[in-house]
Amino acid sequence: MTADSPAQTVQRLFPLLAEGRSAEAAELFADSVSFSIPHPPGIPWVPEVDSAHGMRTFFELLQTHVRAKEFDLRQVIAEGDDVVLIGRMVSEVKKTGRDIDTAFALHTTVQGGRITRYHLYEDTYAVANAYFGD
Repeated sequence: MTADSPAQTVQRLFPLLAEGRSAEAAELFADSVSFSIPHPPGIPWVPEVDSAHGMRTFFELLQTHVRAKEFDLRQVIAEGDDVVLIGRMVSEVKKTGRDIDTAFALHTTVQGGRITRYHLYEDTYAVANAYFGD
């Protein structure tokens, strides 16, 4: 059996998350993970993460606080171990009922068949506005 390419490994993540399978999604990650999501202080679904276990916690917190509504993956750029995904997502903050509508870029790295980097870039103003309001 042929091993998945880095792009294939990363793309396996999204169906698992859409189905709420946080534990299985976390299994795609290495023991040590570089995690970064710039965000406004006080956002409850972005914990400190440095491992596969931390990724599971992140995915569970995300499901607790946010409901995915739309996910449009527009481009996958892969070079070596690095995979960058570009798209748009719309999520509802459960606490406020407001939507986060944002373009995103996700920079991942896959080594030894496991994801070692998860750096998400999105519109932090949209996140803050949806969570904290006016």
